[in-house]
Amino acid sequence: MDINEWWGLVERAREAAGDRADDRDAPDDPLPDALTDVLAALEPARIVDFAVTAHEVTASAYRWPLWNAAYLIEGGCGDDGFMDFRDGLALLGRDVFTRAVADPDSLAELPVVVRMSRDERGWIGYETLEGPVREAYARAGGAPDGFHAAVETALGGRIPTREPGGETWDVEDAEATRRHLPRLAALFEE
Repeated sequence: MDINEWWGLVERAREAAGDRADDRDAPDDPLPDALTDVLAALEPARIVDFAVTAHEVTASAYRWPLWNAAYLIEGGCGDDGFMDFRDGLALLGRDVFTRAVADPDSLAELPVVVRMSRDERGWIGYETLEGPVREAYARAGGAPDGFHAAVETALGGRIPTREPGGETWDVEDAEATRRHLPRLAALFEE
C-alpha cells in the first residue's frame, strides 16, 4: 500500500473521531472503532496491505531518542510499552508522527503530553494497532483465522530490526535528558 494512501486512511479515521482523536486513554476512545469502520470498507487483501504498511511505519520509529522520550513521558517504557507507544503515535497522524521521529522533543507540544506531565488523564500509546485492523479484516469477509497468516505471507519473512537506531543515553541521567530532550525534560522534571 502506498504510504500516502495509508496515512490518508488514518486521517479519515481521525476525522471521524473528531476532537477526541488524540488521546487513547478515554474508556470510550472513538478512534479504534473509526479506524475499523474505515478499513472494513476495503477488500481483505487491502486490509492486509494496510497491516504491512503499519508494520513499516512503526518500524521507522524504532529509534532510541524516541524510546527515551516515551520513557520520560510514560514514567518508564519497556519493549511492549514502546510498541504500544509507536502504534499510538501513528494514530496521531502523519505530521505528528513524522515530526516526533525526527525530533522526539516535539512531543512536548502535544496537549495530551502536557496533561500527562501534570499527572492528568492521557495516553499516547495504543495497546495494539493490530486489533482494529484484524477486526476490519473479519468484517470485510476475510477468514477469521487467516489474518495473521496473510500478514506474515505479505511481510515475506522480513526480520524486524533488533536494535533501535539513533543515539541513546541514560534517560535516568537528568542532565543528559535535558540536553537531548529539553522541552520534555522541562515538562516532566520533578
